[in-house]
Amino acid sequence: MKNQDPRIGFVSLGCPKALVDSELILTRLRAEGYAISPSYDGADLVIVNTCGFIDSAVKESLDAIGEALEENGRVIVTGCLGSRSAEVRAAHPEVLAVTGPHAYEEVMSAVHQELPAPHDPFTDLVPPQGVKLTPRHYAYLKISEGCNHRCTFCIIPQLRGDLVSRPIGEVMREAENLVAAGVRELLIIAQDTSAYGVDLGYRTDFWGGRPLETRLRSLAAALGELGVWVRLHYIYPYPHVDDIIPLMADGKLLPYLDVPLQHGSPRILKAMRRPAAAEKALERIARWREICPEIALRSTFIVGFPGETEAEFEQLLEFLREARLDRVGCFAYSAVRGAPANALPDPIPETLKEERRERLMELQSAISMEKLAAKVGSEMTVLVDEVGEDAVIARSSADAPEVDGNVVIEGAWELAPGDLLRVEITSSGEHDLWAQPLDVTD
Repeated sequence: MKNQDPRIGFVSLGCPKALVDSELILTRLRAEGYAISPSYDGADLVIVNTCGFIDSAVKESLDAIGEALEENGRVIVTGCLGSRSAEVRAAHPEVLAVTGPHAYEEVMSAVHQELPAPHDPFTDLVPPQGVKLTPRHYAYLKISEGCNHRCTFCIIPQLRGDLVSRPIGEVMREAENLVAAGVRELLIIAQDTSAYGVDLGYRTDFWGGRPLETRLRSLAAALGELGVWVRLHYIYPYPHVDDIIPLMADGKLLPYLDVPLQHGSPRILKAMRRPAAAEKALERIARWREICPEIALRSTFIVGFPGETEAEFEQLLEFLREARLDRVGCFAYSAVRGAPANALPDPIPETLKEERRERLMELQSAISMEKLAAKVGSEMTVLVDEVGEDAVIARSSADAPEVDGNVVIEGAWELAPGDLLRVEITSSGEHDLWAQPLDVTD
């Protein structure tokens, strides 16, 4: 017997930015009285929020749509792959509707058409922070959509459009609601977080009666007043990023930056149309470390870009040796459908791409292990993520959820997710640290 309220199943794929889109749609659904079903057979229809960036993501999305159709039969598709509706309908012509990314009104219109809302949308049926897909103690906060860059390997502007920043007052009110609901860590995301506000001319908005410019420095300073961990992701190394590092040194922001550098060869960076040169990035990293020595830096790189020579790959390895980043992700170049880089000459064989990826990660693994080993004997504050019978899994300020390492505290402890705990580091591994607790911080 189904619940009296119409029930909707939800499948969320892709990056944290897509996750935020899913949370916004789910919040709208709950506000209008729809129930959310954890299973296909308990749902009246299913929404699939897709990813369409690389071929493997397209396949995963199409497979997820097919599974939802097979298990339920009534499916609405949204997200990045939805911007290529002809491709979706060619694979699955029986879907009810297809919309693109961050198309909240279109998704809701499709839901209304197929499954009328049981309540007035203005009825207060959800908490102020909305519906979240992350654990209660941390949340992603998206400050803008789209991107003004035209990197040759990327189709995000085709999928999500140019940069559209949210007014700073709106962002801060959402942040306040999240903190009031028990969130202890805010993860700030955008396609290009450093460019926040440029499309608005950095215009002034208001938060708590105070005027604030819609720009990254003002946002970071305001978020730093909320008394929770604030972690910045997807920061291009523009000169004005230097202005937020003192906030880290003063304890207002976590001393952590996720900087997508992508390569270390000037020619490859130019071919990628990246907005920063490798030598400038090294200078900027050195300056950041001077201001805030404890800063942890994460980045991602692409190997096997069309035309990448062995000498240029060696330049990338040398860049890593000099940069000594804390965390690194590496991808073999993938020919994303519609990306300009696909037309470049001299594609790299798949076997060579993979060999270079392995060599890079072997080098970075040694660097990361050295940096983790240097933390043994030190004290730090960690945020508890999971509490098991035999161990507690936590993270330090240097570790973002799901992409970085953990701090493992062996044994049974009276703790809960979201607790802040002071620990001493006792040992280290390739990615993780082990620790013993000193005290619990309120």
